[in-house]
Amino acid sequence: QVQLVESGGGLVQAGDSLRLSCAGSGGTISTLTMGWFRQAPGKEREFVAADSWLGSSTNYGDSVKGRFIISRDNAKNTVYLQMNSLKPEDTAVYYCAAKSGSYTSQTKTYDNWGQGTQVTVSS
Repeated sequence: QVQLVESGGGLVQAGDSLRLSCAGSGGTISTLTMGWFRQAPGKEREFVAADSWLGSSTNYGDSVKGRFIISRDNAKNTVYLQMNSLKPEDTAVYYCAAKSGSYTSQTKTYDNWGQGTQVTVSS
């Protein structure tokens, strides 16, 4: 099973950009669907974005469409989340996740998770 480690979180101001990275080790991500989720205090974990290796398609949660971009570099075994025009409501712990097969936005279908990285957006 691939181990996933997120990095790149931090404290930024509203309107800023931030790029998160998720590095895989112990296996390849090239044949996995990779997803980003987030969880704010007191809220359920929320789907943010996913990149399916099947057909190279990407999908986004409604709250981040047009602002966030998911991408991957299979040579580096890494997936990224470029976050633009950040808002205070984007504040959360961001998790990278992986699953076999095609894309879903359902948290329970992802069986491999990183430890998370905190993103805080001040107003």
